[in-house]
Amino acid sequence: MNYLSVENLTKSFGDRILFEDLTFGIDKGEKVAIVAKNGNGKSTLLKIICGDGTEDSGRIIFRKDVRVDYLEQAENFDPEKLIFDEVLATETVENLAIRAYEAAIKNPEDADAYEKAFEQMNATNAWDYDVKVNTILSQLKIENKMAAIGTLSGGQKKRVALAKILINEPDLMILDEPTNHLDLDMIEWLETYLAKSKSAIMMVTHDRYFLEVVCTAIIELEDQKIYKYNGNFSYYLEKKAERQEMLAATIGKAKNLMRTELDWIRRQPKARGTKQKARTDAFVGLKETATQHVQKDALEIRVQMSRLGSKIVELHKLGKWFGDKKIINQLDYGFKRGEKLGIVGANGTGKSTFLNMLVGTEEPSKGKISVGETVVMGYYHQSGANFKAGKKMLEVITDIAEFIPLDKGKRMSAAQFLEKFLFPRSMHYIDVDKLSGGEKKRLYLMTILMKNPNFLILDEPTNDLDIFILGVLEDYLLRFEGCLIIVSHDRYFLDKLVDHTLYFRGEGEVKDIIGNYTAYRKFLKDEVSETRKLEKAAKEKAKEKAKEIPAAANPDKKKLKLSYKEQVEFDGLEELIEKLGIERDELTTALNSGTLAGDEASTKAIRLGAVGREIEEKESRWLELAEYA
Repeated sequence: MNYLSVENLTKSFGDRILFEDLTFGIDKGEKVAIVAKNGNGKSTLLKIICGDGTEDSGRIIFRKDVRVDYLEQAENFDPEKLIFDEVLATETVENLAIRAYEAAIKNPEDADAYEKAFEQMNATNAWDYDVKVNTILSQLKIENKMAAIGTLSGGQKKRVALAKILINEPDLMILDEPTNHLDLDMIEWLETYLAKSKSAIMMVTHDRYFLEVVCTAIIELEDQKIYKYNGNFSYYLEKKAERQEMLAATIGKAKNLMRTELDWIRRQPKARGTKQKARTDAFVGLKETATQHVQKDALEIRVQMSRLGSKIVELHKLGKWFGDKKIINQLDYGFKRGEKLGIVGANGTGKSTFLNMLVGTEEPSKGKISVGETVVMGYYHQSGANFKAGKKMLEVITDIAEFIPLDKGKRMSAAQFLEKFLFPRSMHYIDVDKLSGGEKKRLYLMTILMKNPNFLILDEPTNDLDIFILGVLEDYLLRFEGCLIIVSHDRYFLDKLVDHTLYFRGEGEVKDIIGNYTAYRKFLKDEVSETRKLEKAAKEKAKEKAKEIPAAANPDKKKLKLSYKEQVEFDGLEELIEKLGIERDELTTALNSGTLAGDEASTKAIRLGAVGREIEEKESRWLELAEYA
């Protein structure tokens, strides 16, 4: 069943054509990602599909009665509105019931209103829906649902907008960069949630693991055309490579034939017969094929940077806190030449503060940071893409340096470096204020690299960069011979580049983990498993200790025997605790499997909490009765 049809869609800005005569569709349950280079119109395409009316020509047709929700990159909320009211703003029967029930709870003296709201909750089965609402808000770390939206940061507002769409569960979700402003745990949860969702999805994202897990099709926008691949991200990469190989072979054959035809044309007299005219016309089409370009995104250059000395950067008893909040406590660390370090941790645990201390813009509360004399730092931070109005793109780079030195005494011009980062010569004299957000971020990154640092710090470098430029950047960084620090929520990026990881756990604790992002996730899983083993062992020990306590241990207490009823209760408690433990393990395994649908996961999560509380209660009762057994 077709939900969306796009027919002959064309959009241009002046002489620049973003796309032309695009035709494609989205079917029920299909999960499609739009991929394209920055500036090629991904977000513009989503806005047009959602009805902004800026297309030059073409038609967008939604199936009748299909519910559509759109997650934009920037949301425009009423700042006075509460989070709870915003996420339940859609007029569904469940939302109306929950809002009425919440209002009735606030006015307990109105018994009739409460009874009516309670009945409405039962009639619409809104109890399960309420659990779903609270689960989604909890997973997205929206903790105070009664807070005013005006008190939230930009990232928190984006999470509220995402929560609203997930709660509404429309027939078709249109999502523009849904993983922006989410930490790694949220991204993994959202990935699983969307993969199991019954909604059709059309999205733009640069998160390649997300594309791999969620998508059933990839639509690539290239050279103003659409190429659709019915599979996930790895399937897309495989089939695109095959397409490029076939195109390269076709171009190669056309070039060989063109040489023959060109020689023939040059030898002909000006007056031509009909056959000669047909052959000349065919040559024009042949020339178009032969002059096509197969884009290669690899960046095969080796920059000659300043050599690092034996002393690079050393941290001695480093500490940082803001009031009562500890960021870092007693951190000792010495950077080694060529190491590639990833930094992970929940938002607010101090990752960016740590980077600011390294570059000297933030003072430690305690300890010392010692930087070697040969260190040349380059720091890419999230808010750095600010350029002087009226500057041309090439001027931004040449203001830093005309050339970048390469190994073996070679050098590369600023224009050549721009081309390596997929800025064609036709763009070099464009005003920077006309660039897209992703293009500005890419240019800003180049200004850092053009300074030729040997100690490179990248704070969320993958935000707003497309998957093509990410491949170029990764290739550059893999060849980078200096020290590299990366803070990123891009799991693919971390897995590919880093060799060990600093995990900011909060409360000032920083853990050094050998390995990349996957190693970090394994560490967390092993840690949870070990904690459960220790808890189980402690409970077993407590049981044994309770059995060993003699009745005479407390001379003030008379030796008592259990009543018949208590003895029966005591005899059944151990078996009941064991059964509850088995249920807890089964629930935990199911929730960690990533195979549950949203409602089923919510139900099991609630049951897991109840089982945990029941086990604690029964174990406490068992210890109480064991003293007299």
